[in-house]
Amino acid sequence: MTETQTVDIRRIPFQSADGSEQTLADYDDSLLMIVNVASKCGLAPQYEQLEQLQRTYGERGLQVVGFPCNQFMGQEPGSMDEILEYCSVTWGVSFPIMDKVRVNGSHAAPLYKALKKAPNVEGSKGPIIWNFEKFLVTPTGEVHRFRPQTKPDDPEIVRAIEANLPR
Repeated sequence: MTETQTVDIRRIPFQSADGSEQTLADYDDSLLMIVNVASKCGLAPQYEQLEQLQRTYGERGLQVVGFPCNQFMGQEPGSMDEILEYCSVTWGVSFPIMDKVRVNGSHAAPLYKALKKAPNVEGSKGPIIWNFEKFLVTPTGEVHRFRPQTKPDDPEIVRAIEANLPR
């Protein structure tokens, strides 16, 4: 019998927009909403709802974190400066936007390799299907997965947030 190891998802490194290394543990005991984002996607209006979640629940321990990804029909082609400006000017985003990542394939970011092991409410695991796939990561590392078409203010997501807020 082989022994399996669990990966502490909160300790997997990734790069911030300025190129510095971070982990989800840098956000202490926050409840984290991890989202692969894309500026030119038809789902980009979800930025506004993500920002509203950040404003509503931020003081109670929610932290939204965006990861730009250009893997889906080239919908995030810009430089990091262009992406950050778009998010700030167009949607008033105050939550952190990290460096661009790949979410699928052999060169997927290690964080996304780990996140994709979590099933969504239908029990489906595996590849990210589109931009704006959402992962709610609890302070203990439990992962709740929501497909792109599930809006950030959907009652199912709001219930999961409220049930897992650390304060």
